[in-house]
Amino acid sequence: MQQLLSVEQDDIRAPLEALLLVSPDSVTAGDLAKYLNATPEHVTESLLALSREYDEDSRGFCLREVAGGWRLYTQPAYHSIIEAYVQSWYSYKLTQAALETLAVIAYSQPATREDIRAIRGVNSDSAINSLAEKNLIKEVGKKPSGAVLFGTTKAFLEKFGLRSVSDLPPLDDFAPDEETKDLIRERLGSGFLEQFAPKPGEDTPGDSPAPSDESFDNFY
Repeated sequence: MQQLLSVEQDDIRAPLEALLLVSPDSVTAGDLAKYLNATPEHVTESLLALSREYDEDSRGFCLREVAGGWRLYTQPAYHSIIEAYVQSWYSYKLTQAALETLAVIAYSQPATREDIRAIRGVNSDSAINSLAEKNLIKEVGKKPSGAVLFGTTKAFLEKFGLRSVSDLPPLDDFAPDEETKDLIRERLGSGFLEQFAPKPGEDTPGDSPAPSDESFDNFY
């Protein structure tokens, strides 16, 4: 790709915004620096400054670091308005079956079709195909038996505002009682819940919104 523009080292926030507006995916500070005649460190400083500025001014959008890069998102506070507006002309909503299948893959990846069926209790081929078409999951390998293994994509991280799958909230958050927790352990393995439990010193799930709260800004 040819260099698009060259700007002074101390004045890159405006062209940064322009590049972010036309970027379909999250983009790293290093990639942005190539087009701004700036260092990645200076780009990162400017991105952080823009992010603070948007938050302080209560803009209708925000700048987040997700999936190893940076991307503009709509403000979560306006998701209900955006949902109602966009549903009037286009719907990209996931079905309940697709959401369940995506959750299974996200938490137990890599997972085969049989793994998913065993957890959900029903055939999930249609949901898997739909998720693959939306670029939320992809084939990540095969078992010796030839069974295809599925995992989540970079697009999945971007849609849900995650840096990595380790940012998924603990499944304990979604279990209303011990009986449900026991069922999850039975379906996914005894050590599964502990795998996503917060480590000592890390933020607890209540300190930040669950990914599901962030999903509407890109599913519509």
